[in-house]
Amino acid sequence: MTPLPDCFCPVDGTRVPTGSLAWCCPVCRGPLDLDFAPTPASLKSLAGRVNSLWRYAECLPLSSPSVSLGEGRTPLVPLKDGVSAKLDFLMPTLSFKDRGAVLLAELALRLRPRRVVADSSGNAGTAVAAYCARAQLPCTVYVPDGTSAKKLEQIGAHGARLEVVPGDREATARAAREAADEEGTFYASHVFNPYFLHGTKTYVHELWEDLGGRLPDVIVVPVGNGTLLLGASLAIAELHAAGMIDRRPALYAVQSAAVAPLAHAWQEGADDLVGVTPAAPTFAEGIAIPRPPRARQILRAVRDSGGTFLTVTEDQLRHAQRDLASQGLYVESTGVACWAAVREGALGARTAVVPLCGAGLKTGLADS
Repeated sequence: MTPLPDCFCPVDGTRVPTGSLAWCCPVCRGPLDLDFAPTPASLKSLAGRVNSLWRYAECLPLSSPSVSLGEGRTPLVPLKDGVSAKLDFLMPTLSFKDRGAVLLAELALRLRPRRVVADSSGNAGTAVAAYCARAQLPCTVYVPDGTSAKKLEQIGAHGARLEVVPGDREATARAAREAADEEGTFYASHVFNPYFLHGTKTYVHELWEDLGGRLPDVIVVPVGNGTLLLGASLAIAELHAAGMIDRRPALYAVQSAAVAPLAHAWQEGADDLVGVTPAAPTFAEGIAIPRPPRARQILRAVRDSGGTFLTVTEDQLRHAQRDLASQGLYVESTGVACWAAVREGALGARTAVVPLCGAGLKTGLADS
């Protein structure tokens, strides 16, 4: 079995050794990154491999998986005018979060904690609960009051203990992090744990393979905590460093106009969050994160790619969800944010891919 790479703090360089249950930097309490710089396999060598994200074994920090549910390899379908959609709502738990959750469960299985805890507005908690069930690990998921009933039902069905926290998404995160500090606890955080990002990066490796060894001009990504965007940035860097792409696509980050701290910082030309963004109701509940812990990394990744930030209104979300449904794609209201941002021509003649991240059955229609 391949040794686990060390984690380190991207802010102050503090290192956290392999095998530790520490979930954050012990000095600044910030998120961790992974000391891991792989070289992707060639396009030709991927032929005949397992039909899941584990086909990109050279790029994953864990090997020989035992908890896989066949996640990954989701279809790419055209929408219009050079824009295609990647159907990540067809994952085992019906959201893209399976990409990172399988890495977290696999890691937890190897570290043998007494219990696993997670916090989520729904999809990440569902994914962690499912993969912990697969790994036979005890799991508690903290969710904010007001989380979709269907998401709560799905988490509970996998056998996880539910802790419903009064207040918003940030209150939920605080409660989970207090629990995470208890001895013998593995914090399956899709924000703080870098293994999650190395799972989400397979989204771009799949795009690269399915497009015949190239990437679109623009990769459009919904951003709350930024895990899919940061994973995409990792994959692009890996492919570019290996000479497998000759140019880097621009990353377009999409936020709900109701809760858009990163878009606001971008408009101000800032390197980090500016001011206080109050929590506000939005159909895009999954990306309504007022203070994303990896804000600096997200802003830098978008800037370095030559990308930008876009925001969408509640009306745009509502109309985009209906529009996709009319094309046979029933997607949850958060998952339509990227299509809402670009469907009226914001990209010009450039090619792009948008992710459809969660199934519509999780939330129902935005206006119902």
